[in-house]
Parts: sequence; structure tokens; C-alpha cells
Amino acid sequence: MEKIQYWNPFLETLPREKIRKLQLRKFQKIFRWAYEHSVFHRSLYDRAGVLPKDIRSFEDIRRVPKVEKAMMRDIQSRDPFPYGDALCVPLDQVSVFRQTSGTTGKPVYQPDTWQDWEWWAESWAFILWAQGYRPRDRVFIPFGYNIFVAFWAGHYAAEKIGCEVVPGGVLDTQARILKIQELQATAMMATPTYVLGMADTARQKMDIDPSQLSINKITCAGEPGASIPSTKKRMETAWDAKVYDHSGATEIGAWSYECQAQPGGMHVNEAFFLVEIEDLDTGEIIEEPGRRGKMIITALDRQAQPCVRFDSKDVIEWDDAPCACGRTFRLIKGGVVGRSDDITKVKGVLLAPAAIEEVVRSIDGLGDEYEVIVDKLGDRDRIKLKVELMPDAQERSKTIKTHLKDQLRLKTNLAYLTEFYDYGRLPRYEVKAKRFKDLRKKH
Repeated sequence: MEKIQYWNPFLETLPREKIRKLQLRKFQKIFRWAYEHSVFHRSLYDRAGVLPKDIRSFEDIRRVPKVEKAMMRDIQSRDPFPYGDALCVPLDQVSVFRQTSGTTGKPVYQPDTWQDWEWWAESWAFILWAQGYRPRDRVFIPFGYNIFVAFWAGHYAAEKIGCEVVPGGVLDTQARILKIQELQATAMMATPTYVLGMADTARQKMDIDPSQLSINKITCAGEPGASIPSTKKRMETAWDAKVYDHSGATEIGAWSYECQAQPGGMHVNEAFFLVEIEDLDTGEIIEEPGRRGKMIITALDRQAQPCVRFDSKDVIEWDDAPCACGRTFRLIKGGVVGRSDDITKVKGVLLAPAAIEEVVRSIDGLGDEYEVIVDKLGDRDRIKLKVELMPDAQERSKTIKTHLKDQLRLKTNLAYLTEFYDYGRLPRYEVKAKRFKDLRKKH
């Protein structure tokens, strides 16, 4: 293994007890900062009867009230415009505006100071270095640069570690593929949906085999696909490249990443974030591996609009094994497996949409695109799966459908009404795909 395998060797190999001391000290600091500079946070903590002097241990941290996205939307209706009273700095210190994608409701605005934005880039530098990005890389970023944070910070981090960056910006998919080919780009960042979509466009519309292009590593975000083995395999096969997962959010930051060891999970950047896992039913904080819960997270260094015990709704679990890469940051097993508000009961069975993706993407002859629709037939739940059949698999459709139903029953304990569509019929997505639709909620 290469000599310089860590971006920050000191922090990434810090003994566990020292990591915990660092996290506690940083939490005390950001909690005090939020209490003293944010009207919203001071009011929230005063009502709960928790003051900065009360935070002496991790048990004390658990008494601090959680913040949810709905609160942030409400805050935006107050002064100072447009961020509201969670803002901890004067408006003239805000240098960067971003907002959430709005896939779960009204977008949340995110202000950052220049210091915060440098922190974003540093967080991403940990990610990219761990995934093998080096100054010799030419990184192509095929996303529409706009008000969503997406890969903005990834762009700046790539520059920070010395890579050459090619912004794909307003180019369409075919033009992006041609630019990758022309410049012999070695790395790329995109959502799993778009990684597969680009490969499909290259093969079907351009007669280009993406595996023969120069891309050798791909960083994914925005969806759990890169931590789903069958989806990761499809991407890696299509591009003949290593595919790495990462997880972040506009309100939080870039908090976790997969390393080159590909341990079947992602490291939490514990030098910059405190992650707690809360039992979905009891609210108990889970310390041991093997139990899933939702993530409560604190960004320990972000100042303009602090993220203190934010209820992310992401469902994760701790892994019990250390990583072969030598990092002492804890791993979350299998990455983010879904969101607590997407995990739902169907016919009395708990269903995580990621389990359906794992089945669909593992079956030869099925396309990358699919849709899941849950509704009611009378008083009974019904779950329908729409999936594309590849042109060369038409003669095997009956066998494939039987295999699909068997695997869905085995992996999710549910029976599905399956519908095959001709290749190209289902919607395509460039950013976050919305493939799971629970129509029961509308009624």
C-alpha cells in the first residue's frame, strides 16, 4: 500500500479514546456557539432546560433536543431574510448560498461563511484521498452546477488535493461522454442513477463501450445505490472502474465515505461529525453493532447555521469490524440503507426500498430503471413493481419473471404484482431518482 494513504494521518488514525475526547470537546464548543449566537437554538435549549455548562459527558449530549428539517423550514419565515433566526453570523459574513433539493418538501436554505465552505472542501478531501484521488487525476464532474450543493464541494476538494477538474456543467449526456473520451478523464462524481444512465447512453446511442473509456474510479452520492452490491457491480462492470460511496447532506455536510479497502460500509468522519444512532421505536441510543436505527448527527465545526443533533432520518447501523485501511473512524455497515420515512409497513411487513433495488439490479436481463408503487385495493395493501426488460431478454421473460418474484419474496417477504416494460419506457433521472411511491399516504 502507498506511503501516503491518509489525507490527515493524525486524525484518521487517532486512538478511539482520543477521538471521543475530541468529539466531546468539539460538541461543547459548537453547542455553546449555537446557544450564544442563535435565537432559535437558545430558545430551543432554554425550553429543554439544557445549558452549555450542563454538557460534561456523552450522556449529557443525549439530553440536547433534536432539530428536524420541518423546524428549519419554519425558521426561514423569520428574520433575518432569507435564513431566519438560526443564523449565527451577520449576513455580511455569509459568502455561500445553497439549498436542499426539495425532494421531501419545501427546500431548506443553507448559508455558509467562507470558513464553513473551506470546512466543506476539507471534509471532501478526506473522502477523495481515501478513494484514491491523487494530483495526477483528471476529474470530470457531470452535474448541472446550480443552487443544490451536490458535487460543488467535491469540485473544490479535488482542486485542493491537486487534481485537474473538468466541470461538465451545461453539457448534455452525450457531450459529457465525448468530453471524457476526448480528455481521457480518470475519475468522475455522479449519482448511481446517472452513472448507469451515462453508460446506457454511451452503449445505446453512441456505440461507445464505457468500459473502454479512461475512467478508473467513480464517487457516488445522493442515493444508496453505491452501497447496494448489485447496483455497485453493475456500475463497476459498465465502466470497468472502482465505484465508491459517500453520504452527505446540505444541512449536515459530507459526513461519511467508503475507502479503497471497500469494507462493505462507510467510515464516519468522526473528527468533524458526531453520529448517534437512535432506536426507531424507543429513542434509545444504540452503541452496539447489528441494530439499525436513525442517525442523529452533529457537524462539529460548522458555524453560520449550526447542525446540532439533526434528525437526518437516515437509517444506519454500526459495523463491528475494523477496516483493513487502518482508519480508526467507525464504519456503518452497508452504508445508508434508506430513510426512516421511506421504510414502511406493507401487508404488515417492514419494507426498505433498497432491498427491492438489490433484487432488480442482481437479475440478468432486467434494465437499470424500475418503479415501485404501493396502493390499496379495497382495504388491502398492494405493491406493484414496474421494470424494464432488456431487448435481448425477451425470449427469457417468463423465466426472468419467475426468478424475480422468487427473489423478491425471499429478500422482502412480500408478493408483488410485476409488470415488464419495453426498454426505454420508464422515466430516466439525472440527479436523485424517485422510484418508490406510496400512494396510500395521499388517501
